[in-house]
Amino acid sequence: MNDDKKGMDRGLTSYGDAGFSRFLRRAFIKGMGYSEDALSKPVVGIANTYSGFNACHGNVPDLVEAVKRGAMLAGCLAVEFPTISLHESFAYPTSMYLRNLMALDTEEMTRALPMDAIVLIGGCDKTVPAQLMGALSADIPAVQLVSGPMMTGSHRGTRVGACTDCRRYWAGYRAGDVDDREIADVNEQLIPTVGTCSVMGTASTMALIAEALGMALPNSACAPAVSADRRRIAEACGATAAALAANPVKPSQIVTVEAVENALRVLLAVGGSTNGLIHLTAIAGRVGIAVDLEKLDAIARETPVLVDLKPSGDYYMEDLHRAGGLPRILHEIRHLLNLDVMTVTGKSLGDVLEDHRPEWPQEIVRPASNPIYREGGLAVLKGNLAPAGAIVKQSAASLDLMVHEGRAVVFANLEDLADRIDADDLDVAADDVLVLQNIGPKGAPGMPEAGLIPIPKKLARAGVKDMVRISDGRMSGTASGTIVLHVSPESAIGGPLALVRTGDRIRLDVPARSLELLVDDAELETRRKDLKPVSGAAERGYRRLFLDHVTQAEDGVDFDFARPEMTTKSPR
Repeated sequence: MNDDKKGMDRGLTSYGDAGFSRFLRRAFIKGMGYSEDALSKPVVGIANTYSGFNACHGNVPDLVEAVKRGAMLAGCLAVEFPTISLHESFAYPTSMYLRNLMALDTEEMTRALPMDAIVLIGGCDKTVPAQLMGALSADIPAVQLVSGPMMTGSHRGTRVGACTDCRRYWAGYRAGDVDDREIADVNEQLIPTVGTCSVMGTASTMALIAEALGMALPNSACAPAVSADRRRIAEACGATAAALAANPVKPSQIVTVEAVENALRVLLAVGGSTNGLIHLTAIAGRVGIAVDLEKLDAIARETPVLVDLKPSGDYYMEDLHRAGGLPRILHEIRHLLNLDVMTVTGKSLGDVLEDHRPEWPQEIVRPASNPIYREGGLAVLKGNLAPAGAIVKQSAASLDLMVHEGRAVVFANLEDLADRIDADDLDVAADDVLVLQNIGPKGAPGMPEAGLIPIPKKLARAGVKDMVRISDGRMSGTASGTIVLHVSPESAIGGPLALVRTGDRIRLDVPARSLELLVDDAELETRRKDLKPVSGAAERGYRRLFLDHVTQAEDGVDFDFARPEMTTKSPR
């Protein structure tokens, strides 16, 4: 792209005659009704991710209009364009499989179209990381605007919201505690408005991470999707993009090692989704910043969980918005932050915090002196079962299972799990360890959110609420339980998880950060020789691209060719 050009003269289509390229472009866009005066202005692009399949983005058309208003009031021409839209519940086999495709789409359309700055409108789990990945690779001035969380509903006098309560009622239904009529009734109330999940799931986590990175406006993460605040934020995003068009600050100047460290601390302090770590690793990787798991764990040991939101607490995102949003959290961990980092506002994070000082009484964000959990929400595990690491969301786990040894009950893949998990003759006890293989990046493919292995129905009916569960996949940020995830290397490429057999003993010790398969090395070597390759080859298309180039969990499950060489040090 010709960076010395502005507006409609940027990145002219190649016809071998620049004058003709400019003439033809203006002729066609005038067919949209633009005047020569409008076409002389700097251009703010708006990535429109509205889809009839995506309720999380149901308010995007309104946000597009508000962004346009903000940009045009600031003297820019605002032009929207579509990109891929992903919703977790409407993407087969999983939206994670398509996240990198959306990142490529965002990157290439940002490069291809003439714009001086861009507003990225996303919301549902994988859309915000995809947009930030693409924006960092394209590296033109960008502002992230999230669609915002939905409001909560009410079921028989009980406040409910997606999707922690979805899982809670479904678990009750499986256990026989909720009948057919009630599960139908609650299904009507769990998603009462458009917007992203109302708990600290992946969408909420990524909204806070985008703001913590400095790529979103201050106090923009939590405003409900249907609120007037959300539309005012959208208008301000348009104005901010116009300012960036005049005085460019590139995403690579904002997403630095220090900014990534701030985002990691926010991820830990809010009890954020385990998916947030994979996505932040992929985002940082686009500018050559490595996220080292051992350093993450060191940061976690000194960063407390402060936010009382489901699934680690009791409240919802609209409550966090009323409490003061991310600025309230940042003030509590200010002593741990890098305050000199730049934000899209043109101000440092320290200056932003001086402008946003929420000091009214509230119960959602605890003071650092009285945390919900004294360590960060995530813990990194290592051991012979996870040589490259695994993750557990300790803030949402059962205290009595944090140190546990049990017999493995192994499921070879998702089909095996579906066939046997609820069988009356399944040989399983409450103190066993459920193991699910082959749901990693290559194995599924796409690393689905199947790591929340259901409690076997016969145990659920007996009152069992939690068990240690281990996989190389992911789980929703809205879920809770003693769930070990992202085991790496994954089963499908011969990782140790592929060697586990029913009856083996497994020891989990979260305080010691250990995950061990208690089988001697000689037996494991014998099993390794008998391993058969997991079928997963693809002849063509995106599936082949994905299987040939996707990386493991500790590298963000991004494409290897999309990441520059890791020349930048990881957060300290």
